[in-house]
Amino acid sequence: MPAHMLQEISGSYTTTTTITAPPPEGLQNGRQNLEKTAHHLEEDIRPEMKEDIYDPSYQDAKGPLPKLEYVWRNIILMALLHVGALYGITLVPSCKYHTWIWAYFCYVFSALGITAGAHRLWSHRTYKARLPLRVFLILANTMAFQNDVYEWARDHRAHHKFSDTHADPHNSRRGFFFSHVGWLLVRKHPAVKEKGALLDMSDLKAEKLVMFQRRYYIPGLLLMCFILPTLVPWYFWGETFQHSLFVATFLRYAVVLNATWLVNSAAHLYGYRPYDKNIQSRENILVSMGAVGEGFHNYHHAFPYDYSTSEYRWHINFTTFFIDCMAAIGLAYDRKKVSKASILARIKRTGDGSHKSS
Repeated sequence: MPAHMLQEISGSYTTTTTITAPPPEGLQNGRQNLEKTAHHLEEDIRPEMKEDIYDPSYQDAKGPLPKLEYVWRNIILMALLHVGALYGITLVPSCKYHTWIWAYFCYVFSALGITAGAHRLWSHRTYKARLPLRVFLILANTMAFQNDVYEWARDHRAHHKFSDTHADPHNSRRGFFFSHVGWLLVRKHPAVKEKGALLDMSDLKAEKLVMFQRRYYIPGLLLMCFILPTLVPWYFWGETFQHSLFVATFLRYAVVLNATWLVNSAAHLYGYRPYDKNIQSRENILVSMGAVGEGFHNYHHAFPYDYSTSEYRWHINFTTFFIDCMAAIGLAYDRKKVSKASILARIKRTGDGSHKSS
């Protein structure tokens, strides 16, 4: 890409935060005070969105966990998918190279449907997108098949607001397996249902494209996640149906799922906490590589309103590069970015000392 184009993309901000000063001296101690400060910053950068801001007042009710209720349909389907993906790995060497390229394209496409779409656009409202980009992202999200945007965003907002409590759908305090995939194999904790039902989702209910996807999600996901990825290599370049199904569909889908799940599990258990040592989420470079930029998780939970989910923008963050490219051609705009001064103030206040500025 020419240098002038890179400069245009890199510099094409339409919104920058005005938060440049550290918080008042009276707000230096205590988790609740820190969150009040974070809430103050939130109002400056994204006044229309509050439902993903951490609520320190919520505490888990005392007592044993309710008895696990297994969802056997999900258990069986997940097992079959991963058996199919493992078989797909054995077929990779004998695939046509067009099929490798196609599978990788579908992986990146569907990953962007989660990262740039369900996550940064619809869950957190960190930037705005024009209709062609929203259509692209809703199709990509449907191929990803991780629940429709409305349900994904509701669970994710609950994850931020009640992070690492029983009201968090994939509470990392229940262990790696639960936060990775186990939460999908059992009935939700009653607190998840109770608190999730109270979240304000009116912004998504008012968005016709999101509601259209929700209404026709089953036929949409069958087409986008399973039928299309299988038929394209089989029809257009004569790949065997077996290779098309197990590599381009099952293996690709399983990899996207696990890359996303690692944000909930590994990025809450392994890594540094340079921005806030009081929360579980961590910086995990390996996760960011697999999840196209979503591994800077301590930063993201400290500043959920930043469209880049990272202090470093394009560094191991393809999703931010993609959004910036869309902004350069006018399809994305009003990107929210936290100022360097606010980041440094947070690092000094709550960081674990691992940041290079510490």
